[in-house]
Amino acid sequence: MARALVDLWHADENGEYDNSGFRYRGHLLTDAAGRYRFRTIVPALYPGRTRHYHFKVQAPEQALLTTQLYFPDEPANRRDVLFRRDLVMRVAEAPEGLKARFDFVLNMRW
Repeated sequence: MARALVDLWHADENGEYDNSGFRYRGHLLTDAAGRYRFRTIVPALYPGRTRHYHFKVQAPEQALLTTQLYFPDEPANRRDVLFRRDLVMRVAEAPEGLKARFDFVLNMRW
């Protein structure tokens, strides 16, 4: 979906959210092929949660999807009551660090 708004936020390297300077937050519109790309860090763990990214995705004039994406093979996945296996990103090593991929599927009927 072209021009879908993708909003990302997550904890920092200490497991804290920056609610004053708003670091580790960003948004963009998908390209003509529906692709999006963020460059960021792997967030640290914080008490009670596994490692994750928060996302909001909204196609033009459609309902808003709010969700979280998770890392594979995280020991804390088993203990996090919000964890969902279907929201695990595909993660691979890359020359510049890790690369993660997740294809959002939006309900365009509402």
